[in-house]
Amino acid sequence: MGARPIRTRGGALAAVALLAWAPLVAAPESGLAGSPLPGFGPQENPVREAVRLVATPEALVLRAGESARLAVGAIDAEGTEIAGARFRITAPRNAARIQDGVVTAITPGDYEIVATLAPSPGASSAALSSPAAVRIPLTVLWPLPRSVSLTVPEKLFAGTRVSIEASVELADGSDRPDARLDWRSSDSSVARVDAFGNLELVAEGSVFISAGFEGAEGSVRREVREFPGASISLRGLPDVPVRTGDVVRFRAAVRDEDGVELSEVPTVFSHSYRAPPDMAGAAAAAGMWRNAFVADLPGVHTVRADAGPLAASVSFEVVARDVVRPIEVTGHAGESWYRTTDIWVFEGTDGRDYAVTGSKVSGGYAFFYDVTDPAAIVKYDSVQVDARTVNDVKASPDGRYVAISREGTTTRRDGLVIVDMSEPASPRVASFYDDGITGGVHNVFATDRYLYALAGGDKYVIIDMADIRAPRFAGEYNHPDSRLHDVWVHDGIAYSSEWETGVVVVDVGNGRWGGSPEQPVFVTSFPTPSGATHAAFPYYQEETGKTYLFLGDEIMSRRGLAWPGYPRSMGSYAQRYDSESGAGGIPLATRGYVHIVDFTDPEAPEMVARYEVPEFGTHNMWIEDDKLYQAYYEGGLRVVDVSGELMGNLYTQGREIAVFKSVSPEGYAPNATMVWGVMPHKGHVFFADTNSGLWAVRLTPRSRPIS
Repeated sequence: MGARPIRTRGGALAAVALLAWAPLVAAPESGLAGSPLPGFGPQENPVREAVRLVATPEALVLRAGESARLAVGAIDAEGTEIAGARFRITAPRNAARIQDGVVTAITPGDYEIVATLAPSPGASSAALSSPAAVRIPLTVLWPLPRSVSLTVPEKLFAGTRVSIEASVELADGSDRPDARLDWRSSDSSVARVDAFGNLELVAEGSVFISAGFEGAEGSVRREVREFPGASISLRGLPDVPVRTGDVVRFRAAVRDEDGVELSEVPTVFSHSYRAPPDMAGAAAAAGMWRNAFVADLPGVHTVRADAGPLAASVSFEVVARDVVRPIEVTGHAGESWYRTTDIWVFEGTDGRDYAVTGSKVSGGYAFFYDVTDPAAIVKYDSVQVDARTVNDVKASPDGRYVAISREGTTTRRDGLVIVDMSEPASPRVASFYDDGITGGVHNVFATDRYLYALAGGDKYVIIDMADIRAPRFAGEYNHPDSRLHDVWVHDGIAYSSEWETGVVVVDVGNGRWGGSPEQPVFVTSFPTPSGATHAAFPYYQEETGKTYLFLGDEIMSRRGLAWPGYPRSMGSYAQRYDSESGAGGIPLATRGYVHIVDFTDPEAPEMVARYEVPEFGTHNMWIEDDKLYQAYYEGGLRVVDVSGELMGNLYTQGREIAVFKSVSPEGYAPNATMVWGVMPHKGHVFFADTNSGLWAVRLTPRSRPIS
């Protein structure tokens, strides 16, 4: 077992015992039906106990944005309704809001509303341990479509093929992302269109192209002209060898008989592949996106460009990226009696290097380490706060202070604790702060002057840290109808990760959009397909001049997949292993990946790539010197080459430099990898494993054969 906590020498904060509590109220997105009085008072007849609950209606079908009343009643053994019974009614957060018995649908899909009886005082032990409940199926439909819009090139040429872009606007003004349109051509001898909007121009003439969806219709009229091209050429292959993961942009030029380039003639690109003998049968060797090519596998690749009757192709060899480097452990400060959470590494005001980590199930501790020598990490101090969980810790870039987040305080006013690091060897509590952040503070971000702190997953508050003993409210940002998990600030722009909303980008001092810490200004938002945006990291890549946003999922479930995780009967990773019962100590099974967005133009972001490792889920990340350092939960620490233009899945392109799976037989969950957070610092990579503590590793030079 690891060392017990070391009390801070500052003495400014008395240790408070952790009290476990769960409020007997509904979640914020739920409401109570039945008695309008607050809390759960006695029922009219406490002797009568419910044997079942009934709901009216028994099922709900609503379109997104619509509301309906839901009534729940409790029935006793004689079949009589119990007056005054009270219930907790909940629905998945993204499914519906429930307030005062009214259900308002939010996101299309199939869900369940669960109503549970709140037992009255004097209820039997059976009623208390297994209260009566009823499940109400909820189907949320899309709003009705309002219109269909088609985007078709103005000039169409016989013998060519084009893909039509279409959008369906719904009654609430949003777009329907999965609409399967009914496509039609008024004259198939002129143009044919398939079920996916691919248009084949057959001959010259006039034609109407139409698309319908659930009663809404869009149509355009076009003239198909004679094909004007006489030749086609294909360029773009670089002079240097092409590696897997390299993006090659080809350019096809169609010219008429006089050699004049015809830019309006559409070109269709395709790809074929010849695998080397040891890779025969490879199915997904490369990808083409518009005119861009990227290879997953080495071998001989051919890119072809077609324009009407014209075609041009080029064949070339792709070699393996070959970026793997050895990784070695330089230090480990193991822990087994608590779960380590986030990590921050920084240079102190005395020039030495320090790390601070948070914790769960420890009684509210943050731990301080001297990591100046990564081979001899020393845990030298700790600060205990009134909290169930210290999820996040951050140090200011100048090393003046450390912010400790709090969740689950005994006072229910969570806020955060500021630690004075002017003498790094003696961390002392400088102040508490809870103005506007009394709800759980799950994450924070520290700059020299300002601290950004989450408030109950709803907003972030901006705190002026000029005087760490008297922090001052500066401003806040609350994105409407959105849940917040994390915020990262770079160059005066805040990137908040807001689950279904995706990343929300706000000017908090950059000035381009007129924002400041006191008056934040919304810039844009970008949702990810998973709807589980958990972390964001902006990165400017010097080689290409592009700015990329790396957006990480967090999905704490593998339901519906071939490997759904360990059976619940085996226990939970959140419980230490019990040798007598055999329960607990079981690692989570997560999923999710990193979405990579080209954010060079903040007002026109575009998803271009991903980093997806099968069977694992992502957590926190860091990017530096064209390397992605990814905490991939059970997948361990992963170091990925993110140099050059990015496209496709980096995992399948041989871009992984190193993988390290931390395990310890003395861990909280023994020999179970669960990497939470990572941060490179002065040639070493420090990371926190929730089961085994603080680690330091480094990439070593590649070994060269001796000639």
